Amino acid sequence: MVIAHINRISTAHPPHDVHQAYQNFIAQALAPGKARTVFTRMASRAGIAHRYSVLHQDGLVEADAPRTGFYRRGAYPGTAARMGAYAEHAPALAERAVAGLDLGDETARITHLIVASCTGFVAPGLDQLLAKRLGLRPDLLRTVIGFMGCAAAVPALRVAQATILADPCARVLVINLELCTLHMQETDDVEIALSFLLFGDGATAALVTAHPHGLALGNFRTTLIPQTEDHITWVIGDQGFIMHLSGKVPGVISRTLRADPGAVLGAEGTQAIDLWAVHGGGRTVLDAVQSGLALPDTALTRSRAILAAHGNMSSATIMFVLAGMMPPTSTPGQRGFAMAFGPGMVAETFHFTAV
Repeated sequence: MVIAHINRISTAHPPHDVHQAYQNFIAQALAPGKARTVFTRMASRAGIAHRYSVLHQDGLVEADAPRTGFYRRGAYPGTAARMGAYAEHAPALAERAVAGLDLGDETARITHLIVASCTGFVAPGLDQLLAKRLGLRPDLLRTVIGFMGCAAAVPALRVAQATILADPCARVLVINLELCTLHMQETDDVEIALSFLLFGDGATAALVTAHPHGLALGNFRTTLIPQTEDHITWVIGDQGFIMHLSGKVPGVISRTLRADPGAVLGAEGTQAIDLWAVHGGGRTVLDAVQSGLALPDTALTRSRAILAAHGNMSSATIMFVLAGMMPPTSTPGQRGFAMAFGPGMVAETFHFTAV
């Protein structure tokens, strides 16, 4: 029986830790007094200590500053400038993630490339640009998964699994890359301002083959949560991509999981799961999953650690979590469950087993 396995995962993030600088810059745009106090208090409770960006913190400047910056108060960049920054920085960060796989001569044996990204558009696409930089074979079969938000890593792995089942000799390179910090919006709304403190930049690379090593991929499942279409949205505006994450999301997640855990988990209950790889959409999202499934405090330790160290990197986040569960960190035979939420509102999930 052919089973697809994640053999290796490598992660990469940009060099600039901008979390505190962004927090200070955004706070200054809020009215002194209650709004700024609420923002500062809520930001301190976010469970995030670091976020990285392809933009240096010096890209944040005041309107009357004698120098330019990517984010200049009163003159935030348009979508074209943001897409230009994506085209400039995305290929190099993705290439760094792939370098961490240490493929060596195996690079020439890659048959398929899957790229998931929802924070930028460029053509020729990131898949083509990366294939050229890596020197991948000219008959490489490429797939791009775009604009599926934080859950996109799961469909990307699902496509990789289907590829292996169709051709056991295939060797699939899966890339997740998100430059979320290119899409900050100028606002004096506290709720919107707080959402910008969630997101960071990051990239991952994974090798998926039929070779029985790493994490064996099991059943994939998509669960649509009715009447939640407006809870998570990601639209293209004149000044970048506008992300909306409703405050209702954690409550919906908790109630949905509590009411019918089998709809998401499948036939296996929580007691059958040893490893929980949950996308850290935010502290309250992780709290909602934990309470909805009545999980012990230790279940989401890895997810909370990634959120604290990197913030929400959209589709790359869950791969950062899974990277910490690869053997030898995990024990052969341990069973895992991965979950991420995206626009729709949908829960994308799959089971896996450490090999």
